[in-house]
Amino acid sequence: MAMAEKSKILVIGATGYMGKSIVEESVRTEHPTFALVREISLSDPTKNKLITHFKALGVNILLGDLNDHISLVGAIKQVDVVICLISSSQVSDQTKIIAAIKEAGNIKRFFPSEFGSDVDRTKAVGLAKSAFSLKAQIRRAIEADGIPYTYIVSNCFSGFFLPSLGQFQQGILSSPPRDKVLIYGDGNVKGIINAEEDIAAYTIRAVDDSRTLNKVLYINCPENIVSMNDLVTLWEKKIGKTLEKTYVSEEQLLKNIEDSPAPINMYLSLTHSVFVKGDQTSFTLNPAYEVEVSELYPDVKYTSVEEYLDKFV
Repeated sequence: MAMAEKSKILVIGATGYMGKSIVEESVRTEHPTFALVREISLSDPTKNKLITHFKALGVNILLGDLNDHISLVGAIKQVDVVICLISSSQVSDQTKIIAAIKEAGNIKRFFPSEFGSDVDRTKAVGLAKSAFSLKAQIRRAIEADGIPYTYIVSNCFSGFFLPSLGQFQQGILSSPPRDKVLIYGDGNVKGIINAEEDIAAYTIRAVDDSRTLNKVLYINCPENIVSMNDLVTLWEKKIGKTLEKTYVSEEQLLKNIEDSPAPINMYLSLTHSVFVKGDQTSFTLNPAYEVEVSELYPDVKYTSVEEYLDKFV
């Protein structure tokens, strides 16, 4: 894309968990950046503060709603690429975005709201299974309508998983434990944990890259492929202390998933998928339609799990 005009990017879900990172990276890399914002968000103090921040960066704020087809088509007609980051509870609403993209007829690439494990390669149970199934249905709808796409398999978020060190039985902790730790299964199954800012950087790099068109893009940063035993060892080394370890069998974890209230049951379902069933690392990529970021963008300096843990020491 040297000397070529950079694609105009519309971010839907800009005020959500990954939204800020994607918007800021799009601006940083000088893409004309647009954010679709619901009018109700303007009266939410937290979201309004973020929207004000976006405006200061030069982001074009477009008022619209997934349930307002006219506003959605109008927003989409102003850009080249749509990146969707809506919450898992809204995943099915992406059929409305697909319909609007089809009507607008100008979109070069659609990034649906994935940003997790590969939904076509999962042995998840419970709520995670249901969530992955809905995302897989969106993939099939995109493909059926012939919409150009890139699916981002970002794997685990560092900001979500590492502060708790996977200790979700009591909810999300603010820092890793310093006395006792639960390890699921035998602790040797590897998952992949990436920093949100790095996920954003790789996503925006893919926008105008022909090598990622109609492909699944895996963010499998080599230093971030770790097991729960690896994580605990890294943390013990940093704090200079050995933790008391309790290994939780798969059978017990499945019971915990069944007995836990929301959202803990979802957190445990994801942990089971990643660190017991190996859903992020138990397969090899098919080069016909799957590509990996460390091969495409070896120049990107990402934050390793070990470096990320430093902030909690």
